[in-house]
Amino acid sequence: MASLKPEVKAFIVQGLACFDTPSQIVESVKKEFSVDITRQQAASHDPTKAAGVGLAPKWVELFKSTRERFQNEISDIPIASRAYRLRALDRMATKAEGMKNIAMAAQLLEQAAKEVGEAYTNRQKIEHTGKDGGPIKTTQTQLTPEQLREALKGIIDEV
Repeated sequence: MASLKPEVKAFIVQGLACFDTPSQIVESVKKEFSVDITRQQAASHDPTKAAGVGLAPKWVELFKSTRERFQNEISDIPIASRAYRLRALDRMATKAEGMKNIAMAAQLLEQAAKEVGEAYTNRQKIEHTGKDGGPIKTTQTQLTPEQLREALKGIIDEV
């Protein structure tokens, strides 16, 4: 195994702390530093694995601090934001519609509606009932894709 410079080791440790696989690390190190390493060499920098038991304390500390920050600060990841996801879905729906791919546009609009309706969260919904415990009477309104897009833009602007 070739000796690695400290900046390469730090890059490997931080990548592993962010749950990148050794294979992903090998590719990233090659691209970033033009250095060839093996998957085993990358894995040896993970203190949570048997291969990383003898890792120097400074790398173990870097791993722990990076892992903690990665797990606690999801706000650094744009796709974790509902507004970001809705804007991306809006761009995709516009492009799909422009390409006359109505089926794809409809799927994207449905996904956006689910996003707005918090279908992708684990919040508990409270069940309500109508008069005398019966179902709540509702009326359905069919929206055109343009109407839904305008409604979504209003929601995105609020967020």
